[in-house]
Amino acid sequence: MFSVVKLASETLTENYSPNLFNHFYETSPEGFWVAEKLQKIIGFIVGIKTNNDTSRIVMLAISDKQRKQGLGAALLKNFIREMTSQNIKQIELEVKTDNKKAINFYNKHGFNIIDTIQRFYQNGEDAYIMRQVF
Repeated sequence: MFSVVKLASETLTENYSPNLFNHFYETSPEGFWVAEKLQKIIGFIVGIKTNNDTSRIVMLAISDKQRKQGLGAALLKNFIREMTSQNIKQIELEVKTDNKKAINFYNKHGFNIIDTIQRFYQNGEDAYIMRQVF
């Protein structure tokens, strides 16, 4: 778990408690996927079910050196496949409104902006809610 926490601190702008990762893994192991290279974690996705037909992607991170190789897409596709096999009908996530790369990435994979949350992030930045419906 330490490798996931370390990667999150290196790649994500929010500060997350290590206990949070343990909680997500223990309560939703089906939504916790990692990508490895040479036995080192280079990416991960964390998602949870929020009710019987909806899940939420909490985090998706890829090591800076490993980006643009399809790892994020592979993790996302695995997560979506797992959720749809469990009869999830929609997946939601939040993304910073100025994170154009992430917004384009999620658009490319079928997610659409449905709303804005003011001051969502720790630094006061706004977030878009994005959703994919199956």
